[in-house]
Amino acid sequence: MRKSNKPFIIGIAGGSGSGKTFFLKSFLNHFKPGEVTLVSQDDYYIDAGVMSMEENKLFNFDLPSAIDHKQFVHDISKLVHGEIVYKKEYNFNNPLAVVKTLEIKPAPVLIIEGLFILHFQDIAALLDHSIFIEAKGSVALQRRISRDDIERGYPKEDVLYKWHNHVVPAYKEYLLPYKSSCHRIVVNNDNTPEKIIELTDAICRELKLQQLNNC
Repeated sequence: MRKSNKPFIIGIAGGSGSGKTFFLKSFLNHFKPGEVTLVSQDDYYIDAGVMSMEENKLFNFDLPSAIDHKQFVHDISKLVHGEIVYKKEYNFNNPLAVVKTLEIKPAPVLIIEGLFILHFQDIAALLDHSIFIEAKGSVALQRRISRDDIERGYPKEDVLYKWHNHVVPAYKEYLLPYKSSCHRIVVNNDNTPEKIIELTDAICRELKLQQLNNC
């Protein structure tokens, strides 16, 4: 336990295609049940309604205004104060998706992840440790193309449009300026799970030791 009841809060930020999702899964595997909880910015997109493929292509989800910032902060505050959060899972405007209600329980370690968590200053101020995940542009783009084809059925042309007109400009304006202020920068250009697992293991050992020293 720490000196206060406040959880140890870790922020994990990374652009699209940085490999943040696999890093997170590996990171979470180093904690026991009840030790850690995750709140994701992706579950706080403002519902844009059912859109056609063309409307979806043109709509810019890569802006801070696309996030329900007020609710995001409200739910983080509840977790910090030991309260359970119930939140509908965002379905990325997929009308066929089965919407789940997420039960997010407070825990000694709280992980907040998302593109804008460093840009939202009230959230950034809560972080005890921040991790920036990055990959070079060509690698990130290929990961994005693959993901959007497999998971969301987006044509490559639409993915490229969003990449050049929405994703890259948002990354440069709302994430990259905060890179140097993060406690740790993880370069993730390889698709080698073993390297990420080894890295997350080392980070978790270090952070757990840091928490013990703060007791």
